Amino acid sequence: MVVRNIIHIDEELCNGCGDCITSCAEGALKIVNGKAKLVKDIYCDGLGACIGECPTGALRIEQRESDDFDEEAVQQRVASMQNKKPISSSSLPVVNAPATGSSCPGTMLRQFQNPNRPTTPVADGETPSELTQWPIQLNLVPVNAPFYQGARLSIAADCVPFAYPDFHQRLLADRKLLIGCPKLDDNEFYLDKLTQIFQQNEIQSIEVAYMEVPCCMGLVHSVKTALERSGKSISLELIKISIQGSICEIDSVKG
Repeated sequence: MVVRNIIHIDEELCNGCGDCITSCAEGALKIVNGKAKLVKDIYCDGLGACIGECPTGALRIEQRESDDFDEEAVQQRVASMQNKKPISSSSLPVVNAPATGSSCPGTMLRQFQNPNRPTTPVADGETPSELTQWPIQLNLVPVNAPFYQGARLSIAADCVPFAYPDFHQRLLADRKLLIGCPKLDDNEFYLDKLTQIFQQNEIQSIEVAYMEVPCCMGLVHSVKTALERSGKSISLELIKISIQGSICEIDSVKG
């Protein structure tokens, strides 16, 4: 152990935006439960390249006792991050094929007709669903699917449809849907999965609908980083939903 400069993260100030992660060349930081965390002391060089990227002032350099910076370990970590293969979805059932073996029948890929022309009766006064594909959960969707091609893709935190009353009409109509929880699920898995989806399909545009709570910024970070890693130029719109159920911010990112 030595006393040296090392990064300190104020969790009260951190909003989980992930900007510091992309600016840390050593890969010393990651998002855990909606907050930036130092993975290991040995990965932090204490130079503070991440500080200038923090919009809330949650980062600072402090002097404390820690393991010394290990450049060789950093090189191994960076190499492993660059070479990490995303989890394959090859075990998921193919289009319209019945699930077999231990696969869950609920993951069978389905596409629906235009929801405005439902094949089953809709009760008087009931608004038809705008959903046109299944599954929708990021842990379950395949990397390749016909519904991605030319799609306007809506990626939503799974609290959004409950909080925002016009979700189907405003955020889902004419779009394909993926949902996930950046606080409870594995954001590294999301990052890998989304990178593959963006790389291997011709997606027209992406909208990310997320809640105003800090932990939801993990989903925004995963999408932005996956888009950067994919090398694709796809228009991106970020839509923040308040816990009272209204759109409180829209940010368009040039594709």
